[in-house]
Amino acid sequence: MNYEFRVHGRCSPLLRRAVGEFSEVRVVPAPPETLIYGAISDASHLHGLLMVLEDLGLHIVSVHRIPELPHRVTGED
Repeated sequence: MNYEFRVHGRCSPLLRRAVGEFSEVRVVPAPPETLIYGAISDASHLHGLLMVLEDLGLHIVSVHRIPELPHRVTGED
């Protein structure tokens, strides 16, 4: 399953490192927010990523299941 997470704020090196442990995760700046795209294997994987985002103090604006991950996203780091 593929997801788009929208969090309030700018992406940081800490955020990139933290979500980098999850497979196929892309962090994309979209000021004033950050988009995170990822392939999520199951409910526990989803919960784990949400916990990481919350532990980093990020405000999760939205979470959407998407049909496929974008191949290339404008502004992607």
